[in-house]
Amino acid sequence: QVQLEESGGGLVQPGGSLRLSCTASGSVSRFNIMGWFRQAPGKQLELVARISNAGDTEYASPVKGRFNISRENAVNSVSLQMNSLKPEDTGVYYCHLMLRLTQRDFWGQGTQVTVSS
Repeated sequence: QVQLEESGGGLVQPGGSLRLSCTASGSVSRFNIMGWFRQAPGKQLELVARISNAGDTEYASPVKGRFNISRENAVNSVSLQMNSLKPEDTGVYYCHLMLRLTQRDFWGQGTQVTVSS
């Protein structure tokens, strides 16, 4: 079993920055993909960004150039630096981990990000 613990999030004005962090514990294979999804009010869950253990990254189009995802394999952690935040970035952000060998995936409890003046 894998547990994901998130930190960060909160309220920020448009144009501001926030940093989300997530650390995985438990039976974490080093072959994994970690990332962040978000769900805005009344909308479906969507991918924000993800990064493989090899460092390959993928970003959703709305966040390209504004968000940066990084990870530290030694401690099974992933971070999302969010800059130039917009009101449409508001939502609950969930840390996600997928084990590449078994395709099993795990979710964090979610952290609220609110972008508002």
